[in-house]
Amino acid sequence: VSPFLRLYHYCTTFTQGKSQNKEPERPLPPLAPVAVDPKGCVTIAIHAKPGSKQNAITDWTAEALSVAIAAPPSEGEANAELCRYLSKVLELRKSDVVLDEGGKSREKVVKLLASTTPEEILEKLKKGSQKGIKARNEKYIIGKLFYC
Repeated sequence: VSPFLRLYHYCTTFTQGKSQNKEPERPLPPLAPVAVDPKGCVTIAIHAKPGSKQNAITDWTAEALSVAIAAPPSEGEANAELCRYLSKVLELRKSDVVLDEGGKSREKVVKLLASTTPEEILEKLKKGSQKGIKARNEKYIIGKLFYC
């Protein structure tokens, strides 16, 4: 039997079985790293990069916000610095930004206790990431001029 025929059979069997399923489909998870938990708090999925030279938002994907943290990953120093940095970027009190999940992992979830919306948070994160990119580019350009 041809591999293509096998693949065709598998795909048609799979789709037929799926259409006969009577269970309601669950909604897909949100694509942005900013979401709202069941209690109504805004959460942010973070991919932490501890031990960096400076705090900065380095990347933005559908799964997580990558944040470079200027603190070592020991004894919770990087977690505390992450919450301090995010509170500064989001213009919130430090006590309103708490680590919800991932205390000993690079994949973290930060919960915002302040009354805010995901749209407001996304806007502030975009501004913060643009500032970080601009600062890194300026340092790069100044370094190039200095060493020429």
